[in-house]
Amino acid sequence: MSESLSTDILIVGGGVAGLWLNARLRRLGYSTLLADRGVLGGGQSVKSQGIIHGGTKYALSGALTGASEAISDMPRRWREALEGNGELDLRGVRLLSDAHYLWSPGTLTGNLTSFFASKAVRSRVGQVKGDQLPAALQHPRFKGKVYRLSELVLDVPSLIQRLAQLAGDGLVKADRIEPLYEGGELTGLVIDGRPIRAQRIVLTAGAGNAELLAALGLAQPAMQKRPLHMVIVKAATLKPLYAHCLGGGTKPRLTVTSHPAEDGEWVWYLGGDLAEAAGVARDEAAQISAAKKELAELVPWIDLAAAKWATLRIDRAEPAQSSLARPDNAFLAEAGRLLVGWPTKLALSPDFADRVEAALTRDGIAPQTHPALPDLPRPELTRPFWDGLL
Repeated sequence: MSESLSTDILIVGGGVAGLWLNARLRRLGYSTLLADRGVLGGGQSVKSQGIIHGGTKYALSGALTGASEAISDMPRRWREALEGNGELDLRGVRLLSDAHYLWSPGTLTGNLTSFFASKAVRSRVGQVKGDQLPAALQHPRFKGKVYRLSELVLDVPSLIQRLAQLAGDGLVKADRIEPLYEGGELTGLVIDGRPIRAQRIVLTAGAGNAELLAALGLAQPAMQKRPLHMVIVKAATLKPLYAHCLGGGTKPRLTVTSHPAEDGEWVWYLGGDLAEAAGVARDEAAQISAAKKELAELVPWIDLAAAKWATLRIDRAEPAQSSLARPDNAFLAEAGRLLVGWPTKLALSPDFADRVEAALTRDGIAPQTHPALPDLPRPELTRPFWDGLL
């Protein structure tokens, strides 16, 4: 068996939530080690749309919900980090758009009337026209209305790269993870045959949490998977667009984000209602056909005859909720030295770190002195999600 190691906090899961937590704890003086069995950010993180939203879209039902209240401060916290004066220094992360937009393709519908009835929403939304419109909507045939949201969109691969830099030497690739019990108590994990003891162990491995919990003989906290069927389209005719397109209901009909490909073309990543229940039931060909129809109706001036299309199925791992509902906040459960959590969405990674830090403070877990870490095999960084698909 390899020489044992010790650290203050052992984190399993190298998505944005785990990496953010790792960097935050290191900044507070804790010794940390983050283990990942795949590539950093290669699960749900890189497949997200990179939107750091403040819950505005949740007000489409006419009232701010628990979700929007919990997430409302996230854009500010992320902006401060991007400027280098926040809880982390994320200077160097590529900002794709300083705003996300709400886009009504035709006349205002009833849901918008109730949407703007919220005082909290009115303070964060402003209509844009003319050359202030997103580039893709600056066309004479566009007759809708567009509202600028005080949110932002990040390039997730560059975010993962920066968070990995902030991890220093505290990353380890783990092919095999087993529990370490001593005196009947979980005191750490055995990673590829090497015992690693820690004051606290944090599982933030997304869908991998279920397997890790099973290995520990634990059935709780339970996990749910919320399936999505996203669409990817790449064409020389596409221009940047970051927007929720409204339909007649309380969810965005289509959510579009744009991502730069290496050849200079733009990739549109399509989510929203298109990617949910009906979209999940469709096969790839039918889902692409549905996306083509949507774009032909919404942006008919864009020529997509030569476009390349693909779909991507994602299972969003979250704490179990009734009726597969979306959780309102980041989630954290505790069992002795073990902390198990899901951020529930990219934007809530700081909220997840808040919860872990609060648990450590409550339990009096303070930084200790540990021997320097040896050279450890490091996990690789993820590539953009569209690589290999288009």
